[in-house]
Amino acid sequence: MPRILVTNDDGVESPGLLPLAQALRVLGEVIVFAPNRNWSAAGHNKTMHKPLRVWSVTLADGSEAFTTDGAPSDCVALAALGLVETPIDLVVSGINTHPNLGVDVTYSGTVAAAMEAAIHGWPGIAVSLDDGDGHHWPTAASAAVAVARQVRKHGLPTNTLLNVNVPNLPIEQLNGYRATRLGHRVYRDVLIERRDPRGAPYYWIGGDPPTGIEESGTDLAALTEGYVSVTPLHMDMTQHRFLDTVRSWFVA
Repeated sequence: MPRILVTNDDGVESPGLLPLAQALRVLGEVIVFAPNRNWSAAGHNKTMHKPLRVWSVTLADGSEAFTTDGAPSDCVALAALGLVETPIDLVVSGINTHPNLGVDVTYSGTVAAAMEAAIHGWPGIAVSLDDGDGHHWPTAASAAVAVARQVRKHGLPTNTLLNVNVPNLPIEQLNGYRATRLGHRVYRDVLIERRDPRGAPYYWIGGDPPTGIEESGTDLAALTEGYVSVTPLHMDMTQHRFLDTVRSWFVA
């Protein structure tokens, strides 16, 4: 049976983790290894300057899981370096409680865990659920299984991961699946200054929730139209079309 590592960035007690792990058990043996706290928007961390603690916990359905005081990417790295019996055939990160669209992927701990899987040569899938009334976890879990089946059947190219965003709808209201590119996310961040009891300033980065431009073919458009968005991402971030231009700068 394939062995599937499940992690997230919302923490081992997140309500989206267990539905994902339970759903994926139809495909193989599931090992849960998730952070002990919320790491949302923490990006691709690698803990190098402190020791990492790892211990086991019991999930709500009685199954066992590993947890750590490290980041989501640490969970995958620790597993790859020997804390989990290998081989691992697939890493699935989620279900995140908010979507990860456009350049959200650079901030997302959910996506970072799937990136870490790609670094170690494992297929990685990041799964996120759109905002809305309540959380339709069964919809996102079902979508994760459907995408995981395809990855198990066809594989992924080297250094490639999938970013999956699921509409926050009942399963029967989904319109299907779309292969998409990253869209354009619009942030409305503001700097909020406060004063501590001694009068020294401190700051929050706040503002309204981000929106986006719904261009055809993007993850944003697919999600808005009721489709599960499946975006392939690659670890090579080189802007290849600009390489020749940069070379020309240094020609004598």
